[in-house]
Amino acid sequence: MRIGIYGTGGAGGHFGARLAEAGEDVVFIARGAHLEAIRAEGLRVEMDDRVIRIHPANATDDPAKAGPVDVVLLGVKTWQVEDTARVMAPMLGRETFVVPLQNGVEAAGQLSDVLGVERVLGGLCATFSYVVGPGQIRSLGQVHSVRFGELDRRQSERTQRLRDAFTRAGVRANISDDIHIALWEKFLFVVPSGGVGAVTRAPVGVTRTVPETRRMVERGMEEIQSVGRARGVDLPDDAVTRALGFLDALDTAGTMSLQRDIAEGKPSELEAWNGAVVRLGKEAGVPTPVHSFLYSALLPLERRARGELVFPG
Repeated sequence: MRIGIYGTGGAGGHFGARLAEAGEDVVFIARGAHLEAIRAEGLRVEMDDRVIRIHPANATDDPAKAGPVDVVLLGVKTWQVEDTARVMAPMLGRETFVVPLQNGVEAAGQLSDVLGVERVLGGLCATFSYVVGPGQIRSLGQVHSVRFGELDRRQSERTQRLRDAFTRAGVRANISDDIHIALWEKFLFVVPSGGVGAVTRAPVGVTRTVPETRRMVERGMEEIQSVGRARGVDLPDDAVTRALGFLDALDTAGTMSLQRDIAEGKPSELEAWNGAVVRLGKEAGVPTPVHSFLYSALLPLERRARGELVFPG
């Protein structure tokens, strides 16, 4: 397959490198110093057990130079999804489809509004991967996997082709029978953990063992379960129990992307994470006190990172 990685950050870079290493025709969309380093020295992904180096790497910041692809794996931040959808037209052939990998439950709908629902799958990934320097990505643990599916829950040949490409690359890939449930299950897992981690500035190995923070994470998961069900998503009864099990299995030093961005003073996905829980909860008439606290506590830092607020001193 010819695969476009639009947004070569932690997730996009990790999975794009795995696919390129396996022989797929991959073009990376990146920018700035990261792009220049990839062009000059290749894309380097440091995993626990080995290092992947894609050199030379086909990388550009111009969708027109990338040209048409079979599938676009979208790795940009949540607030960039709609704008990216509007500029990726040169990469879209007649049969091209787009798979968003963002944490959240709204990206597929945003893409569908711009590109048309027929071009969009629902998608998600699991990985502890982040950019450590220009052209360099660090991936922790062995949790790297992807899941995707048609928004109307049908089986399709294109999802099978994409799964086969990931399988050839040694990546665990599953076609979901109901991608909406899968998206909300991931949302339920990552959003409370990220919010509590950002407020406490502690890795998951700490927040999951301190009783008070563990209970806050658990209550946050319960709130998302209630909001999802109120919005018609058939989340299973054991969703919270299983999510806590996933949390307990993570590397003790692991942190969520939202937590890392806030700690580094960067714009984060707060609005699409804890903010979305609060907003969607209000729309559904479901109280969300834990997420309301996390969102309110982190909002000043978010606004400072976006240049909307200046701290005195």
